[in-house]
Amino acid sequence: MSMHASMFGKPSSERGMAPRRDALVPTACRVISHHDENSDTSTLTLAAPEHEFPGFRSGQFMMVYARAVGEIPLSISGDPTRTDHTVVHTVRAVGAVSRALHEACVGDVVGIRGPFGAGWDLESAKDDLIVVAGGVGLAAVRSAVLEALACGRFRRIALHVGARRPSDLLYSADLDTWSRGNVVDVELSVDVADPAWRGHVGFVTQSLGRGVLEPESTTVLLCGPEPMMRMSARTMIGRGIAPQNIRVSLERNMQCGAGLCGHCQLGELLLCRDGPVVDYSVAEPLLVVKEL
Repeated sequence: MSMHASMFGKPSSERGMAPRRDALVPTACRVISHHDENSDTSTLTLAAPEHEFPGFRSGQFMMVYARAVGEIPLSISGDPTRTDHTVVHTVRAVGAVSRALHEACVGDVVGIRGPFGAGWDLESAKDDLIVVAGGVGLAAVRSAVLEALACGRFRRIALHVGARRPSDLLYSADLDTWSRGNVVDVELSVDVADPAWRGHVGFVTQSLGRGVLEPESTTVLLCGPEPMMRMSARTMIGRGIAPQNIRVSLERNMQCGAGLCGHCQLGELLLCRDGPVVDYSVAEPLLVVKEL
């Protein structure tokens, strides 16, 4: 048996597992696609058994398990409107579990629990959508962009993406398709350019101060490092958008995913249950408290 096969185990059909949807018990899913976004980040497409397929909403997350290593929370980065019984996750290798998942091969099996948490709730969003992502935070908002494009009700979708270097940008094919097709206004920013880079160099928040917007008709989605989200939110508030029309995706030490263990507590919130997506009007006073 290969290293990956022993690490990720066998699919449920080979172990005689009965159908179940227990939030604390992983469902075995086979990796059917592995795409390297860059040297330390990959996107995995997982096929779930049809009778155990967990439908999801954009902005929700799964607890993803690598056998004999552990599990971590990962945002769902796929299209929630698809019905092909697949779940898509993008993972950056920063620890033992994320590295094991990053190195998973097609045919390996991983476990998933979920989906968990509150999503982006695009049904209640305004006519214009501004999406801001920093680094791997793009993984958490990609599902929202895909859902927004699929539903077709938004007058305008703008996507502002920031990364450390051009090589760190995720979903290059998506970004190219969206910008070339004029279906999404894509603004890319990097902190450090390479010789081939022709885009903006600087903070992603700088591009938010440009362009025309209608504050009463705009909803903003933010995901990335918390300082970036605070700066972006303040910029948007300065341009007239109400805090309750700004939504942020927050991360803490999520473990159970079901609101039981309390590790993800932020003030009065349990982010695995009350988040990860919350209105900035709720998040703002919590994000300025260092102890939280």
